[in-house]
Amino acid sequence: MSTLTRDPARTAPAGPTRNNWIPRLGGPVWLVWRQHRAAFWTLIAVTLIGTLVMLWLRGQMMDFLAAQDPASRRSGGLPPEFETYVNPLFSIGSYLGYIPVLAGVLLGAPLFAGDLESGTAKLVTSQSVSRLRWLITKLALPAAMLALSTGVLTAVLTWWWDPVKGLSSGLIWTAFFSVTGVTPVAYALLTFTVGAAVGMLLRRTLVSMVVTLGIVGAIGFVWSEVWRKLGHTMSISTDKGVGHGAVPPELPAQAEQQGQGTYFLTDSGGRLDWTTCLDKMDNDRAHTACLESKHVVGWSLDYLPVSQMHTMQWLGAGIMLALSAAVVAFVILWGRKRLL
Repeated sequence: MSTLTRDPARTAPAGPTRNNWIPRLGGPVWLVWRQHRAAFWTLIAVTLIGTLVMLWLRGQMMDFLAAQDPASRRSGGLPPEFETYVNPLFSIGSYLGYIPVLAGVLLGAPLFAGDLESGTAKLVTSQSVSRLRWLITKLALPAAMLALSTGVLTAVLTWWWDPVKGLSSGLIWTAFFSVTGVTPVAYALLTFTVGAAVGMLLRRTLVSMVVTLGIVGAIGFVWSEVWRKLGHTMSISTDKGVGHGAVPPELPAQAEQQGQGTYFLTDSGGRLDWTTCLDKMDNDRAHTACLESKHVVGWSLDYLPVSQMHTMQWLGAGIMLALSAAVVAFVILWGRKRLL
């Protein structure tokens, strides 16, 4: 009589093994990923490729700077060849400026409009998933992917630009204000949520994309007009006269001049427009006498210093995130009552 032994490995049930440590998507999260997987994979691919390209270009630039005399770098006396490294930095920064447009038009506008137009929204909300859960998941997953992708790209761009800012006129901080730091992430989230709200209201994908493009363009115009007002304008002046040999004040390094130009400073501390006594410019003696009659003692300039950049970016990002939260609240409240 023999005893039969069983091998546990052979008697284990057939089928694929699963690793418990691997996260698995399910429910609304899986559905949203499935619906927008093309956009998500595109975001991932663009992020990876863009990061690798910027790392490579930054390495080339830093090798070039390392070969230069440190004294020439501090004095701004870099050779003309340095511009060949500046142009890609400026160009890629300009390309990243289109992220908010693409986020609103290509990701935000079709988000709900596509489901409402195809009837998917009615199918999903008729299942066991609540309408609120579907709305939150539908917004949260693309927003997280967008914030991660934008944050990585702008962080690498900021790291690339930071060691050379101010070394060229094309690298002044105001040219990179909206594409570095926290601003691009908040900007992209704002346009994304605006696009989602437009799509929910209009219920047609193509129409929503066109309307969103117009709204995002308007947002961009308003932003370009107001972001400098987030900072505190400072002034610098002289009191050595404006005649022969007198020179206007020199702005601090990397500062951007504000206003319409140089103002005349009077002995009482007031300022006059640069066009004061302009009609006497043809006669030096008459021009000087005109300025003296108005008690002009020097020049005055308004400027924004680079030291305010980060504060302005955080303030602008806070405003955009607050607007995004208001749009999200509108989408959820409207969607719960009038989605179908």
